[in-house]
Amino acid sequence: MKISITQLNALDQVSFVSLLGGIYEHSPWMAERTWQKRPFADREAVLQAFRATLASASEAEQLALIRAHPDLAGKAALRGELTVASSKEQASAGLDQCSAKELARFTELNAAYKQKFAFPFIMAVKHATRAQILQGFETRIKHDLAQEFAMALEQINRIAAFRVNDLVE
Repeated sequence: MKISITQLNALDQVSFVSLLGGIYEHSPWMAERTWQKRPFADREAVLQAFRATLASASEAEQLALIRAHPDLAGKAALRGELTVASSKEQASAGLDQCSAKELARFTELNAAYKQKFAFPFIMAVKHATRAQILQGFETRIKHDLAQEFAMALEQINRIAAFRVNDLVE
């Protein structure tokens, strides 16, 4: 069940964080800081407020947020340790149905990407195919650190938008 913007604006900080604390993977501090920006005119205003919170975070906080994300089709997924939202998103892209060959390629690319950038490859995979995700890996692993840091934050904001759209009318 979705919450209306009026109901969202009326929430105290604890309730707001309880509802939206998972919008940014394992980073409830994002919701804690964004709550202070109420009232929101609409769902887009909520998203803009979250984006502003992320933009004003320190580089160390942004890096911690990036590193809080799981690998795509990685060990956490195989062990069933993803958040509910991450599980649904990865399943929507068919990452829970990889062939042994695809899984091996994801494992190889995840390792190479992490070795180069020291954080996981992040892509908003909802509505994407496994082929599109693998192509994203192939393209983005050629980027430099600054490009990928910015891309990771952009993708995290896209993931958050999907999640907010699922919760707020």
